[in-house]
Amino acid sequence: MDSILYENYLNILRQELVPALGCTEPIAIAYTAAKARQILGEFPDSVEMELSGNIIKNVKGVTVPNSGGMKGMEVAAVLGIVGGNADKALEVLSEVTCEDIAKTKELISQKICSCSLVEGVDNLYITAKVRKGEHFASVTIEHQHTNITRIEKDGEVLLDNPYKSEVKTTVDKSKLTVKDILDFADQVRMEDVQPIIDRQIKLNSAIAQEGLDNNYYARYYIINCDIIIFQSVTTRACARAAAGSDARMGGCSMPVVINSGSGNQGMTVSLPVIVFADEWEVSHEKLCRSLVVSNLIAIHQKYYIGSLSAYCGAVSAACGAGAGITYMYGGTYQQVSLTIINTLGNIGGIVCDGAKPSCAAKIATSVDAALMAFQLSIQNKSFLPGEGIIKDDIEETIKSMGYIGRVGMRATDTEILNVMIDRADINEEC
Repeated sequence: MDSILYENYLNILRQELVPALGCTEPIAIAYTAAKARQILGEFPDSVEMELSGNIIKNVKGVTVPNSGGMKGMEVAAVLGIVGGNADKALEVLSEVTCEDIAKTKELISQKICSCSLVEGVDNLYITAKVRKGEHFASVTIEHQHTNITRIEKDGEVLLDNPYKSEVKTTVDKSKLTVKDILDFADQVRMEDVQPIIDRQIKLNSAIAQEGLDNNYYARYYIINCDIIIFQSVTTRACARAAAGSDARMGGCSMPVVINSGSGNQGMTVSLPVIVFADEWEVSHEKLCRSLVVSNLIAIHQKYYIGSLSAYCGAVSAACGAGAGITYMYGGTYQQVSLTIINTLGNIGGIVCDGAKPSCAAKIATSVDAALMAFQLSIQNKSFLPGEGIIKDDIEETIKSMGYIGRVGMRATDTEILNVMIDRADINEEC
C-alpha cells in the first residue's frame, strides 16, 4: 500500500473514531445552541432552533444525556445553553450540574425555546438563533455533527463556509475499497492505530456493561429474552451491542467512540468483534486489526448512503462487524466480501424511524444477521449476482445499496417524518 493511501485510511480512522456523549443528534443541537450563546456573549432571552427532518426524527424520542431523563429538541437546546461547554464539541454536556437541569426545566416551562422544521436543506442541518434584547447571534451546522458553516452576530457574518463549497479535506472516503481495507489492516503499524482502537474498546465496552447491569428500556426483552442460550457467543455479541445502545438511548452519560457520526453505529461495529476476540482468545493485536476492518467497512458503506437517511445505520455497522469477525477468523478477501453480500442481501434497507430505545432491538437483529452471514461465508456460500440488488462485484453491491439508501429511500424518509410528527393522513391513505 502506498504511503498516500495509508495516511488517508489512517486519517479516516482518526477523524471518525472520536468520543461523543449521548445520542449524537441531540448532542449536535446542544452544541449548536451552546456555540450560539458563546458567540452572543450573554444568556439569551429566547432561542429559536431550525432543524432538518432527520434531526427532528433522531431527537424526538431519545433521552438527552445528563438531563435528568428529559427528552426532546427543546431540552437539548436549552440544556446546551444553560450548562453546555461549546469548546468540548460532542462532549458539550459533560459538565452539566443538577442546578443546570433544574434551570433547564424552568426555562422549558417558560417556553423560551421554539423549534421548526426546515425543508430543502442537508439531512443534517441545525441553526440556533439566540436573542438578548437588541443583540442577536446565530450558528449553523451542516452535513457533520460539529461542522459549523455559518456564524452571525448582530448582522455581521463572522463565518461563511458552506459545506458544498469546501474543496480542502483531510480525508478521501471515495478511495475506500474492501480489498484495500484488508491490505491496510494487514500492514498498518500498531503504534499508528492502537491508541485510536484502544479508546474504542475501553469506552464502548464500559457502556455495554452499564446497559447489561442496569435497568434501561429494552434490557428485559433483549438482554434477558432467552437466558438459556445466553452463553452462546452469538447471543453475547448481539446482547452487548444492544445493551450499549439501550443505555445510550436511555440517557446514559457515559461517552462512546462513534462511527460515521453515530454512537449506535460505533457500538454495533465494535462490540461484537470484541466479544468474538474474547471467545477465540486472539491476541490484542489481532483484535485491533479486526476492528480496523470493521470500522472502515462500515464507513465505506456510509460514504454512499450518507450521514442521515431512512436507511438504518445498524445494518451497515453490523455488516462491518461481520466483516471484521470474518477477517479475525482468517477469512479471505472473497469470504469477507461474501459476509458483506450476505448481510446486505438479507437485511439491507431496514428503515430508520429515529433514535429511541428500539434501536437496541434493531442492532440485535442486524448483528445476528451479520453473524449468520459470516457462518455462510466461511463455507463459501452466498446470495448470487442478480438476486435482488446483489451485483457481480462487491464494490458495485455496496454502491447499489448506497444508492437505495441515499436516493431510493428519500421519499421514505419524508413519509417516516410525516408519520412521526402527525403530518400524514394515514387513515385516508390506508
